[in-house]
Amino acid sequence: MHRHAERFQEKLAALGEPGRVRETETSAHTAAEAAAALGVPVAAIVKSLVFLLGTPDGADPLLVLVSGPNRVDLELVGRAAGGELSKADAATVKAATGYSIGGVPPLGHRAPLRTLIDRDLLGLEVLWAAAGTPSAVFPIAPDRLVALSGGEVVRVS
Repeated sequence: MHRHAERFQEKLAALGEPGRVRETETSAHTAAEAAAALGVPVAAIVKSLVFLLGTPDGADPLLVLVSGPNRVDLELVGRAAGGELSKADAATVKAATGYSIGGVPPLGHRAPLRTLIDRDLLGLEVLWAAAGTPSAVFPIAPDRLVALSGGEVVRVS
């Protein structure tokens, strides 16, 4: 297993989460690729997207966990978060999470990140999310995702 996926598996274990990291044979970089590799609906894939939330005090990273087929409405989510959203660049994503785009897990980052969770994720039994690399994923129940990420459930699209 890739060292980033191993590191994330250790974080899951430390959190008491039984989900096991699985490396796919093909890329799971996009939600569609991950769903195809796992044989699950695209809606079961959690996209971990990092934005910058601008407020009068500056801009901070904001993690938005989104159901695979959904797109983030920047104005809607910005209002829910209390500021203006803009896309974070690759360097910001890496600095904020410790992981590169395409492999960002929804939890277990270098430092806690304010997290918003797409309410559409709550209607599924099992979700699949990135586990440190573009080909590593792990299963998690929606309620555990909310609890472990400390996320606030909102409408994102």
